Amino acid sequence: MGTVSAIRALFTPAALSPTDEQVRQENLAVAEGLKRQDPGLLDQLIMRFQHRLLRYLLFLTGNREQAEDLFQEVWMRVLTRGTQFNGKSRFETWLFTIARNLVIDQRRKRTMSSLDELFEAGGEDDRPLAFEVPDHEPGPFDRMSNVEDREQIAAALLQLDTLYREVLVLRFHEGLSLEEIAKVTRAPLSTVKSRLYRGMASIKPRLERAQNRRSEAV
Repeated sequence: MGTVSAIRALFTPAALSPTDEQVRQENLAVAEGLKRQDPGLLDQLIMRFQHRLLRYLLFLTGNREQAEDLFQEVWMRVLTRGTQFNGKSRFETWLFTIARNLVIDQRRKRTMSSLDELFEAGGEDDRPLAFEVPDHEPGPFDRMSNVEDREQIAAALLQLDTLYREVLVLRFHEGLSLEEIAKVTRAPLSTVKSRLYRGMASIKPRLERAQNRRSEAV
């Protein structure tokens, strides 16, 4: 797959989504279940979102061990603070917000108070890391022609600055709207748009170089 096609594929719409009313009713039902601390509901949520959550944490931290530890903490927060979810937004938006806040808390322990500081400081966590997170509902990033194409995109993402990587992953892996990303990251919509644009501009030459190396090897 050429670079232009790969970039275009990132914007390929997913299958038809549920209606807004269906989503609203589902989120309200989740909110009610969390208030009751329904163990069956929690099991269902873990089964539904585990792959997406772990993938987000992996891309955010660049470290599998940290991601897996944080993964457990996120679900503990969901269990203990379920009453905070009111169902007015999508559950995954709230879930990713919890995950992001826990990453920031972890960074504070290492003298970094936010992902913005992590972005500015860089560091070893931004180095490329190979990993595979199976998911039966792949996002646009995963809809490449073969495994090698997907690996190239994952490697390119992990070389981006953290804040650009995060926005790209939330938008194209997880399918969040720009407004939802703004809620998760607590950033103005204009900032989200800027990070998305800069992230796309940054990943394109990386994919082109990977594509050229692949062509030369053939």
